[in-house]
Amino acid sequence: MKRFIKLSLPLLFLVALWIGCNQKISDKTTPALPQKIDSVLSTVPEFSGVVLIAEQGKPVYYKATGYLNFETKTQLDTTAIFELASVSKQFTAIVIMMLKEDGKLSYDDLLEKYIPGLPYAGITIRHLLTHTSGLPDYQTIMDQHWDKSKVANNEDILVYLKKHHPPSLFAPGEKYDYSNTGYVMLGSIAEKASGKDFIEFCRERIFTPLEMKNTDILSLEKKKVIENFARGHIYVEDKHRYVRADSFPSSNYTIWLGDRKGPGRISSTASDLLKWDRALYSEKIISQATLKEAFTPYMLTNDSISNYGFGWTLETGNDGQQIVWHDGDNPGYKTIIIRFIEKNKTIIILCNNAHSKFSEISKAIKTVLLN
Repeated sequence: MKRFIKLSLPLLFLVALWIGCNQKISDKTTPALPQKIDSVLSTVPEFSGVVLIAEQGKPVYYKATGYLNFETKTQLDTTAIFELASVSKQFTAIVIMMLKEDGKLSYDDLLEKYIPGLPYAGITIRHLLTHTSGLPDYQTIMDQHWDKSKVANNEDILVYLKKHHPPSLFAPGEKYDYSNTGYVMLGSIAEKASGKDFIEFCRERIFTPLEMKNTDILSLEKKKVIENFARGHIYVEDKHRYVRADSFPSSNYTIWLGDRKGPGRISSTASDLLKWDRALYSEKIISQATLKEAFTPYMLTNDSISNYGFGWTLETGNDGQQIVWHDGDNPGYKTIIIRFIEKNKTIIILCNNAHSKFSEISKAIKTVLLN
């Protein structure tokens, strides 16, 4: 997961110009929000993706640009389905919160209650949710030892962590360190606590009730036959063009780790993510009292605060109001959802060519929306 970075000079100048104009001219002559966002995107050549901005749940900007497939030049539209990558983690966290409401688990339950035999003591579900467990990176161990002609699932990952037992990075609760391993554990805990397959649970309790008809956790085979699936692309300097990400050996882990559940793998559309956003303002899938803890900073054992809740990065705006967000990064994809909770505004950006300026685009659109 990557943090926002500083704006490049061209984008910074553009945003500063808008702010200055807003201070000098009347509302009647101020450029409309869609024009401002168009201007941001016009400074970023070859961006491929969908941008949706909503206020009070209503889209005020909703456009697609680029290609589903750069080789065939098939145009992208707003119905395109994208890999969400780590934006998926908020769904995993909600599954755990649902099970807590169901009385099936407690946040202070120890990991070993659900997954016995792991050589990591003192880790709670709360530690896993907040990336404060100290668990080592499972992908490193699998890359070193797994037979890559096979597709690994959560159980395989757990077996290899037990077998090779790489050391903990730090004591539970001591510090924040983003952990995909922790969210693999949460996916497995959800299955143990619920007695259901994680994917089926997500479908039954989240995707179907919210009518997220284009959202799912899909196999590679099923993705291949979906016509409007946005294929991930990476820019190749010596070819001066974008190439399918799945043609690179460095992307192969998405194949041999293709059955893991919890840290990623959800596919969705911008419009479905807006349905998800709206549900989080209601009590349709979870109570507001339960959800509140997801947006609460975690106190580390050294009395410092980690600004990561349950599946969300937490931020306070200049006006003191809360912003929660999460981004994702898979080969060929960059994604983000930003929610201005009190303002009831939402930014959703899904990109399928891993554009190098993605973080700057996100920051510039966020700045425009707040000014």
